[in-house]
Amino acid sequence: MQIVPIPAFNDNYIWLMHNGRHAVAVDPGDAGPVRDFIAQHALTLAAILITHHHRDHTGGIAALAGNCPVYGPAGESIDGVTHRLREGDVVTIEELDLRFEVLDIPGHTAGHIAYYAPGTLFCGDTLFSAGCGRLFDGTAAQLHASLKRLAALPDDTRVYCTHEYTLANLAFACAVEADNPARDAWLATCQRRRAENQPTLPSTIGREKAINPFLRVDQPGVQAALTAHLGHAPGDAQACFTRLREWKNTF
Repeated sequence: MQIVPIPAFNDNYIWLMHNGRHAVAVDPGDAGPVRDFIAQHALTLAAILITHHHRDHTGGIAALAGNCPVYGPAGESIDGVTHRLREGDVVTIEELDLRFEVLDIPGHTAGHIAYYAPGTLFCGDTLFSAGCGRLFDGTAAQLHASLKRLAALPDDTRVYCTHEYTLANLAFACAVEADNPARDAWLATCQRRRAENQPTLPSTIGREKAINPFLRVDQPGVQAALTAHLGHAPGDAQACFTRLREWKNTF
């Protein structure tokens, strides 16, 4: 099994899982690069997985799907989805011997879902390396709860998020938490990768817990930076998260 990032638009990744014969596309916002890869490697598309309704994640469904199943969130209206999923559902793709648990992780959007198998997480725009998604039709409380839930997954879980935002997120992380050697080491690695035109992803849950300020709102350094930014102490963890997300919006 291989998991390949297919670049799309300015900074999207469409993740393609394949075994040399069959493939599964995750959040194909653009059909063109997926069709090119499939044709180049003589693959057959077995399924499409969708995490949420935004067009840069769904725009390629109609052109790609054909007769293959399209899985997506039950709580969102997405044209072309054939199997609507919610918390506790399981997706089985026999052609690639894949089995994913469905997790409800609202916040970025109200019906956002993730696909989890031991060692692998496709989390759309909820969790990024060193960051998290903006709030659209979900709430800060939802997003905070969703991120805590993802942080509880095993540390070695690979995080396949869908945007190359890592360097910009790390710039904010440096402003928010001055002293974090793990973050600084990851920044150096990511700078080298991007200079070589390589993706910074996937990350891991363990790494994100060590470097991502949105998973570290209980840390004294993050709380001190928020207090200095706001001019007052932000309160509990939920308030810290909400103010941190607002700060990132204007950073």
